[in-house]
Amino acid sequence: MAIDPRVAPADCTTMADVRQGVDALDRALVAIIAERQGYMDAAARIKQDRNVVHDRARIEDVVAKVKAAAREAGLSEAIAEPVWRMMIDRCIAYEFRAWDRLRNG
Repeated sequence: MAIDPRVAPADCTTMADVRQGVDALDRALVAIIAERQGYMDAAARIKQDRNVVHDRARIEDVVAKVKAAAREAGLSEAIAEPVWRMMIDRCIAYEFRAWDRLRNG
């Protein structure tokens, strides 16, 4: 996936540069999150028991890995953790709907 051309944050000299960079990254993030959603479709297809869609241990494992990756990348955990917790919550809700749709039409 190519990311739109943009000025590096340290090289931005105008708010137009900043906005162009943010908009380019937002488009890239949407594409990546759409791919993640595809894995939720796969999970809904693979999981035979609806009761395993919500897995507290897996949620905490994902969050721990994200926090470690955030530290390595220089991303504030104060941004990373709540963003991922919300995304996980919404992905679980999506997976429940996908699971039901696959089995109940």
